[in-house]
Amino acid sequence: MFIYLSKKIAIPNNIHLKCVSWNKDQGFIACGGDDGLLRVLKLETQTDDAKLKGLAAPSNLSMNQTLEGHSGAVQVVTWNEQHEKLTTSDQNGLIIVWMLYRGAWYEEMINNRNKSVVRSMSWNADGQKICIVYEDGAVIVGSVDGNRIWGKELKGSQLAHVAWSPDSKILLFGMANGEVHIYDNQGNFIMKMTISCLVNVTGAVSIAGIHWYAGSGGYVEPDCPCLAICFDNGRCQIMRYESDENPVCIDTLMNVVSIQWNHCGSVLAVAGSLRGAMEKEFNVVQFYTPFGEHLRTLKVPGKQMSGVAWEGGGLRIALAVESFIYFANIRPDYKWGYCCSTVVYAYTKPERQEYCVVFWDTKNNEKFVKYVKSLMSITTSGDFCILASKADDTQPQDNVTPFCVFQYVLILFNSIGTPLDSKYIDIDPMFVTMTKTHVIAASKEAFYMWQYRVAKKLTALEINQVTRTKKEGRERWIIVILTLCMCTYVLFQATRDPICCITATDKTLIVGRESGTLHRYSLPNVVLVQKYTLNNRAHYLSLNCNSSRLAIIDIAGIMTLLDLEVHTSTDNGTGNQPSTGDPSKFERKDVWDMKWANDNPDLFAMMEKTRMYVFRNLDPEEPIQTSGYICNFEDLEIKSVLLDEIMKDPERPNKDNLINFEIRSLRDSRALIEKVGIEEASQFIEDNPHPRLWRLLAEAALQKLDLKTAEQAFVRCKDYQGIEFVKRLGNLQSEPMKQAEVAAYFSRFEEAERMYLDMDRRDLAISLRIKLGDWFKVLALLKSGSGDSDDALLEQANNAIGDYYADRQKWVSAVQYYIKGRNQERLAECYYMLEDYDGLERLTAALPENHKLLQEIGQMFATVGMCEQAVNAYLKCNQPKAAVDTCVHLNQWNKAVELARTHNMKEIKSLLSKYASHLLEKNKTLEAVELYRKAHHFLDAAKLMFKIADEEAKKRTRPLRVKKLYVLAAHLVENYHKQVKTSQQSKGKGKKTEATHALASLLEEDATSADNRIVDNAWRGAEAYHFFLLAQRQLYDGYLENAMRTALHLREYEDVIPPVDIYSLLAVCSAANRAFGTCSQAFIKLESLESLDPEQRQAYEDLALEIFTKHSPKDTAFCLLFFSPYFVRMEERFRTCIVTGLPVQEYSCWICSVCKHCAHDQEISKYNCCPLCHTPIL
Repeated sequence: MFIYLSKKIAIPNNIHLKCVSWNKDQGFIACGGDDGLLRVLKLETQTDDAKLKGLAAPSNLSMNQTLEGHSGAVQVVTWNEQHEKLTTSDQNGLIIVWMLYRGAWYEEMINNRNKSVVRSMSWNADGQKICIVYEDGAVIVGSVDGNRIWGKELKGSQLAHVAWSPDSKILLFGMANGEVHIYDNQGNFIMKMTISCLVNVTGAVSIAGIHWYAGSGGYVEPDCPCLAICFDNGRCQIMRYESDENPVCIDTLMNVVSIQWNHCGSVLAVAGSLRGAMEKEFNVVQFYTPFGEHLRTLKVPGKQMSGVAWEGGGLRIALAVESFIYFANIRPDYKWGYCCSTVVYAYTKPERQEYCVVFWDTKNNEKFVKYVKSLMSITTSGDFCILASKADDTQPQDNVTPFCVFQYVLILFNSIGTPLDSKYIDIDPMFVTMTKTHVIAASKEAFYMWQYRVAKKLTALEINQVTRTKKEGRERWIIVILTLCMCTYVLFQATRDPICCITATDKTLIVGRESGTLHRYSLPNVVLVQKYTLNNRAHYLSLNCNSSRLAIIDIAGIMTLLDLEVHTSTDNGTGNQPSTGDPSKFERKDVWDMKWANDNPDLFAMMEKTRMYVFRNLDPEEPIQTSGYICNFEDLEIKSVLLDEIMKDPERPNKDNLINFEIRSLRDSRALIEKVGIEEASQFIEDNPHPRLWRLLAEAALQKLDLKTAEQAFVRCKDYQGIEFVKRLGNLQSEPMKQAEVAAYFSRFEEAERMYLDMDRRDLAISLRIKLGDWFKVLALLKSGSGDSDDALLEQANNAIGDYYADRQKWVSAVQYYIKGRNQERLAECYYMLEDYDGLERLTAALPENHKLLQEIGQMFATVGMCEQAVNAYLKCNQPKAAVDTCVHLNQWNKAVELARTHNMKEIKSLLSKYASHLLEKNKTLEAVELYRKAHHFLDAAKLMFKIADEEAKKRTRPLRVKKLYVLAAHLVENYHKQVKTSQQSKGKGKKTEATHALASLLEEDATSADNRIVDNAWRGAEAYHFFLLAQRQLYDGYLENAMRTALHLREYEDVIPPVDIYSLLAVCSAANRAFGTCSQAFIKLESLESLDPEQRQAYEDLALEIFTKHSPKDTAFCLLFFSPYFVRMEERFRTCIVTGLPVQEYSCWICSVCKHCAHDQEISKYNCCPLCHTPIL
């Protein structure tokens, strides 16, 4: 940063000031002094010139109001920005709260404790509370509306300062004896603060200031020090929080009177006095970073400074000295750069810990945002940008050695914010410079050089050599210890002459040391060539375009030049001993920025306070009033950016804040050409040659069709295309044609088109628009012609306009033009993006067979799951394999099998088996069943279904579910029967009789399932569980006899249902029906089952004993008759009704068309579906 005094305001009657405060939001300045002086001032810029913004604009006092109300010296003033209030206090303890009303300040509240004097007042961060401390130890906390919240007497304490924490939960009280006490926001004592900066200090000290930055502008780094406590002896400590055990300690070596943070917590101003030579004191303001690094020192005239205050934007400070207010302008060291028409800048946000880095493309007015933690610097060169930052915990550990931990990272970006490469390093990159091929980063002891590579810089030879060095570039570490220069990887040692700045071009590297010594190295081999000695420490270095001259801005803002081409003799002729270069007598003061021209080694621009000077051969031009930062100096034009204005609203950069300045020679040449003539201007340019001036002359000569002068000028500026254009003009005979070509050359396309049409050369107008890519105009010109237009050109124009709309995702408009341009490929793409699958189908139908687009359309249909349409497209382009693959991918296995059979593809069965195995491995058995079913492999599906049913039956929990599973398996077997029958019929082609078909199908079934009983007994499992459920339902419904008969029927299914379940049900049903003989037989069967363990068998025996001690094991007479062996043999001859479980003795009965089971006509009439297989009854 750079700072200089800019303005001085005198207080009338020489009244000495005691305090000053600057309202950060509205810009009001309040100053208090002796005799009750209290004034509110306001500085405002008044200019109509867009280029005069910020500090460069003249500022005048728009308000100078004296506030009357205090009688004693006003000692404390503090602002409440949120509620537009000013709080002041004088030596008598009188407190006045002032409010703004219609542009003037008026009293709102008055308070006087009449016991002690107010030493400090502080509003909290949101402006809702104020804390007032008195010298006698009294503390009062009040609200913004004037109500007292709480008060406290700190007995035995003399208070001097107070500060709120950013979250308003902590209060810091500074005591007169130098102690700092920590309280909560309710006035409860917490602890005493440890003051580390006063170690080994003797004598009495007092606190000069306490300022806790509230974080309203973000933080420069996560967990950044923000609490500053400074003492009158110059000792200062900066803490992260109130109990920080490792604060940053500073000894300013001055008598401090006041401190204050800037608006974003990046700079701390420490104001006071410094004792110089001959015991003479002078006022100074020292500026420090939150980490204690000294930035600048500002000397201030006068005897006694009493206060310092920052402006809201951090660009100015106000200093109260005796009866004057001095204003100083500050040029901040923004983190920014300029590459390839892109301004890269960084700023902090209060809601984020990272820096927000903006890549602002000034040509297209687009911005790209990146967030970087702990950003240290931004450096640019050419088309690329380097961001240096601290490495986080996610750093790569591949190259980390036991002696080295990478703490920092250099990231290479292009101009739109795309990261291209990065390097982790273990030196602090305090100084970074960049050339077209190298990045040099330096700490105070060493520097690191990285030869970066980007894709477009690689040659064909390097691409073939895929080595690590060629891929990642080269790295070198150089340690600077006194006069040594060597390449090494050892740990770095501190040096007594640290590095303070660096700069480089493609062939030269300059390293500045704090002693004033400059080291000059040759690049890329990094060999020390020469040393130079300066009188002061350099702060900024810059080499011109041919590395012949070095610009130096020292720590005091004095700029000098050093001619590197002058070599002086050394002691041994090797250049290893310090020697003094041959600096010119050039010297400028108060310089804070400069830039060499990219194309002229003797041309540079520099910023001196709020003026820009341009020097040619050390001869200055008239200054330009501006406060912009210089981006680029090329072609006699200076591009400058008003970063101060951008930072006011960094999320919305405005092109008005980018300013171009033309230097005097360019302005004079243009004036000569316009007002005097080409010949005189040519002589002037001859005396002041520059390619830009010759190009200007060539363009002016072309305007007047002075082809000879234009050609000579193009030759001088080495513009081959311009020379060829002049030759082409010379071959034209028509004067209007030449004028039209010149108009097109100068991008006056409308004028050129009009001239072509006036000459009846519509073809040339069309050709011009085609070159410009203005196809809308091409189409309009083609349609406006009276004759027949070229059909091919018309199609080309329609397709180009279709491309225009497609690039902007306006697919509906693109379709209209692609149809006219008969562009089927892009039309298919548009239909697909619009999800217009009907249009894709129509396009498929319209395309001829084997068209190359059909395969792409098939892929489109397959992507969205439209199997049939995809298959049609693939088959039309003769790709049955792709059609089958699509069916497989979409699980349309029946279609896949059909296609495979139609096209004699044998691999479908193996593919089906592999997919089924894959599903079974993942325990997706039901999906495998569905797979086989869709592929019409019903028997395989049935096998899996029977397996599922058997496993479910073993659980013995939900018999209804088991029945449904067996029914589903049986249905699959029935589908298999139909499939076999249908296939035999299709093979016979109608030549065989129906009996022959049946016989063939039966033989095929026997051949395929000779060892498989599933086909023969498909319904057996379903029958078993159907009757098992039916018996229980009849039992619960009270049909005891039918229940027992159904349970007796279950004895035929012991291979399906566990016998213990069958005979347990039979025992229950027979006991309920009082057929104890049958019940006894059931118990005998249960007790004889080998599957029962001893405990279960004993339980059955006990139950049988309990039943048959009460009831004789005999059936009733009816049961004896009904269940006699004769009746049993008779029932076995009949089929069983699936509704009642009784035998069907009638010849006329209902038979299910699917499962072929019978039921009584009277009973089945109550049902809509078959009770067993659930087939609808028609």
